[in-house]
Amino acid sequence: MDLLINCILWLVFTLVWVMALSFVSRGRHKQLPPGPRPYPVIGNLLELGAKPHKSLAKLAKIHGPIMSLRLGQVTTVVVSSPSMAKAILQNNDLSFCDRMVPEAILSLPFPHHEFSLAWLPVSTMWKNLRKISNMHIFTSQKLDANQELRRKKIKDLLAHVEDNFRAGKAIDVGQAAFNTSLNLLSNTIFSIDLVNPNEREFKDTVSGILEEVGKPNLSDHFPLLKKFDLQGIKRRITVYSAKMLEVFDRLVDQRLKHRQEHGCSISTECKDILDTLLNIIQDKSVEIETKHLKHFFADLFIAGNDTTSSTMEWAMAELLHNPEALLKAKLELEQTVGKCKPIEESDITRLPYLQAVVKETLRLHPAVPLLLPRKATKDVAIAGFTVPKGAQVFVNVWAIGRDESTWDNPHTFIPERFLGSNADFKGQNFELIPFGAGRRICPGLPLAIRMLHLMLGSLINSFDWKLDNHNMDMEDKFGLTVQKAEPLHAVPVAI
Repeated sequence: MDLLINCILWLVFTLVWVMALSFVSRGRHKQLPPGPRPYPVIGNLLELGAKPHKSLAKLAKIHGPIMSLRLGQVTTVVVSSPSMAKAILQNNDLSFCDRMVPEAILSLPFPHHEFSLAWLPVSTMWKNLRKISNMHIFTSQKLDANQELRRKKIKDLLAHVEDNFRAGKAIDVGQAAFNTSLNLLSNTIFSIDLVNPNEREFKDTVSGILEEVGKPNLSDHFPLLKKFDLQGIKRRITVYSAKMLEVFDRLVDQRLKHRQEHGCSISTECKDILDTLLNIIQDKSVEIETKHLKHFFADLFIAGNDTTSSTMEWAMAELLHNPEALLKAKLELEQTVGKCKPIEESDITRLPYLQAVVKETLRLHPAVPLLLPRKATKDVAIAGFTVPKGAQVFVNVWAIGRDESTWDNPHTFIPERFLGSNADFKGQNFELIPFGAGRRICPGLPLAIRMLHLMLGSLINSFDWKLDNHNMDMEDKFGLTVQKAEPLHAVPVAI
C-alpha cells in the first residue's frame, strides 16, 4: 500500500512539475512575436520550402511583419516591413549588428569567419577591415581616380558583345556581366585580368560557395549533427573555397616576391590596392596581417561580383520582358548621350529613367533577399514583443520590396514609380534596402551602383536585343543570393 501511495504521489508531483514548466514556457513564448505553430523536434523547417524568401513572405501575411519561427533548435525572427526593418537595422543596430555565422562557414578547415568582413562580429578586426574598405577602396576619390579602368572594362564588354554579334551568337548576360565586374575588381586590386570573356570556372566557384552557404543546412538547426555533414555541404564548400583562396594566396606571394627582388618592403608608388594593403601592413598603420588578405579579397570578390552580375542579368531580363520600358531607356540614352556613344559616369545623374530601371530591378530582385543573418546580442523589445538573446534575425527585403501597403502593383516592373521620388537604396529609405542599412550596410555599394548603370546603359545604347528563344523564364533560384533559374541568353542586334 505504501508503495502504491508513493507511486501516486510521484506521478502527481511529476504532473504538477511538467505543468509548471509548461506554464513558464508559455509565459516566455508569449513575449515572442507571433508565428506558425512549430512541429516537435523539426519546428517550422518544412515551411521554408525551396524558396525561403517567398515562403516567409507568405507566412508574414498571416502572422504579421515581425514573426518568430523555430527552425530545429534555433529561434528565428523574421521582419518583413519597412518599419520593422528600421527597428532592427537602425533603432537597435547595436543589438543586432553581429552575425549568425552558418555552419557552412564555421566548418571550413581554415578560420575564414575570424578574418571575414562579412561574418566577423563588430570588433577591432572588423573595424580595421571596414576602415580599409571605406578609406582605400570605395571612397569617391578612389573611385573617381579609377574611372579610366572602368571605361576600359566596359569597352572590353562591348567588344565581346560585338564578336558575338558578328558570329550570330547569343550572350549569356549574367556571365558577361560577372566577368566584366570580376576583371574590373581584379585590375583594381591586382592589376591583372583574372578571366577571359568566355571563362566560367571562377563564376561557377563563386556560385557554388553562395549556393552552399545559402541552402538550408541541418547542421545549422541541430548542433548535434555538425560532425556528420549529412548533406555534404562542408565537403563541397571546402573544395570551392580552397580553390578561390589558393588564387589569392598565389597573387599575394608573387607580389611579395617581386617587392623583395626589387629591394623594397614598402612601395612608394602604389599601383593597386594590393600594394596599398601591403604598405599598410608594413608600416602598421592599421592592425592587419598578410594572412588576412586572402579572406578580405574573398569577401570582395564574392559579394562584389555575384550581386552585381545577378542584378544586371535581372535588369536586362525585365527590360526584354517589358519592351516599352526598354524603349524609354534607349530613347533617354539617345537624347542625353547619343546613340552608340560611350557613357561616362558623369552622365548617370542626367539619366533619371535609367536610374529608375536600376532601382526597380533592385526592388523586385534584391540580390541577397534575406540579407545576411544577424544575431541578437541581448533581449530586445520591438513592437511589444521580445527578440530573445541569441535569436537568429532575418530581414526579408524581398518581401519588403513587394509589400502591397508600400507599393502600388508591387509585383509589376514599373520604373516610372521612382521618377520624381526621393526613395534611394543607400540605407535611409527602409522600403528599399537591397544593400542593407546601418553599420553593416554593404561597403561596396558605391562601386556596384556605378558599374550597374555603366554596364546596363552601355549594352542597351550600343545594341538592340532579342531573346535567344521567345519564352523567357522569370523564375528565381534561391541561395545566399538569388539567381535567375534559367540564365538569360540574349542576341545582340546592330542598331
